[in-house]
Amino acid sequence: MPPGIGRPVLRNLEDLFVPALRSCGNVAELKRVHARIVRRSLSQSNFLATKMVDVCDRCGDLGYAISLFRSVAGPNVFLYNAIVRACARNFAYGLVFAVYREMLEDGKISPDEFTFPFLIKSCGGSGSENLGSQVHAHVCKFGAAGQLVTENSLIDMYAKFGKLEDAYKVFDEMPQRDAVSWNGLISGHVRSGEVTRARELFDEMPCKTVVSWTTVISGYSQVGCYVDALEIFRQMQTVGVEPDEISIVSVLPACAHLGALEVGKWIHMYADKHRLLHRTCICNALMEMYAKCGCIEQASRLFNEMMTRDVISWSTMICSLANHGKAREAIELFQAMRRAGVDSNGVTFLGTLSACVHAGLVDEGMELFCSMKRDYGLEPDIEHYGCLIDLLGRSGCLDQAMDVVQTMPMKPDSKIWGSLLSSCRTHGNLEMAIAAMEHLIELEPDFTGNYVLLANLYADLGKSEGVSRMRKLMRNRNLKKPPGGSSIEVDNMVLEFVSGDNSKPFSGDAYRMIELLELERNLILQRVQADVH
Repeated sequence: MPPGIGRPVLRNLEDLFVPALRSCGNVAELKRVHARIVRRSLSQSNFLATKMVDVCDRCGDLGYAISLFRSVAGPNVFLYNAIVRACARNFAYGLVFAVYREMLEDGKISPDEFTFPFLIKSCGGSGSENLGSQVHAHVCKFGAAGQLVTENSLIDMYAKFGKLEDAYKVFDEMPQRDAVSWNGLISGHVRSGEVTRARELFDEMPCKTVVSWTTVISGYSQVGCYVDALEIFRQMQTVGVEPDEISIVSVLPACAHLGALEVGKWIHMYADKHRLLHRTCICNALMEMYAKCGCIEQASRLFNEMMTRDVISWSTMICSLANHGKAREAIELFQAMRRAGVDSNGVTFLGTLSACVHAGLVDEGMELFCSMKRDYGLEPDIEHYGCLIDLLGRSGCLDQAMDVVQTMPMKPDSKIWGSLLSSCRTHGNLEMAIAAMEHLIELEPDFTGNYVLLANLYADLGKSEGVSRMRKLMRNRNLKKPPGGSSIEVDNMVLEFVSGDNSKPFSGDAYRMIELLELERNLILQRVQADVH
């Protein structure tokens, strides 16, 4: 406290700077206010130092925040909490623990309920289970147990570590719970792939938030239960919960995989109505949905209308064009991406290599593959090698393809050998096909497609004994071709059909319709034959 100034007068002086600090939009403005604070001999004010640290946190200048903190000779608990919060939000977890140790070593200050949530968040962020256990012990030691925000943070931390048993212990001992408590457990089960248990908890929740709905939708999408993801999304709408940005991004992959175009279009209109289309992540998800539903023109239109594009936007569009057989357009877009100065990533190269495969551009594909490491510093992974092998194999360069398989830095997987087997069938190379099949029998012995592919090659070459051998091998292994399946969207409902499955309530109607269509076809054939005669 400056000499000759009492506490009430000092507080009035401090309060004079609060509006100026609130209006600071950047650190340059903060430094000007800080200079005035120093001239008023208030540089040691914990109150003002805390406010200035908060401004630094808001503006993203952690370095200046730390220098402010260090300039105060006797920081109080509020200043300590402010710097812990700033460090945690800027992912400087090492500094969080260093400051916390200083706080404990001070001896005059004890952490409170505002210290622990960001300390616990830092344990989860740093991935240190050991520190997490120690901090939990301190929560109990300093009387912060029972604080809702602190215990929610503990649940989230244990869930991130995959220690759901410990998360449940905290949850069960809580004197009160809110939606965040439940969401923490649900999210933990989703991370562990236990979507069924996550759904059970979700159904038990007394009060669901948009986060609760989104977490379950995201969980179903992640494990491939796309019909369930759409069903939860519909229920969410029915009860009047409005989807947010994360909900939309979570459900669009389900629309894409199921071909639920009408739902996807509704989400597009909803995002437009609520002015969410400036969000790059939403546009990226919509592009992928349109492309996977066969609407490549709509995907291209959306891409061209985007205000800002990131590497995901470019990569999504390149991959979509390649998958739709528009190889030249995909390669041209890759060149445009380079001219725009956007750094490519592994997915970008995967899409462009795939375009080269579809167009049979061997030289361009080889050059592109080599440029990954040479020009971009990207190490090709197994998917990139798979594209290169597919490109060489389809083009008839089977020896080169086999050289790549034998020299690649990682062990070839079933997709690599399967691609090579397919190319051998196309170009009639029985010897290499048998070699590929030997690896496939070891890697995926129960996949019938490989046996059928080799049997077809034997048939193409007129080697009936080879066909018989493959069929016998399949019988001995009790292998059967999996039933075909498809899905169709009717009145915003996705209906799944599997060959031979009569359990669905609409199966009877479907088979009757097929009989009617067959009857109509036969009648048409009879009329055509009568006209001919």
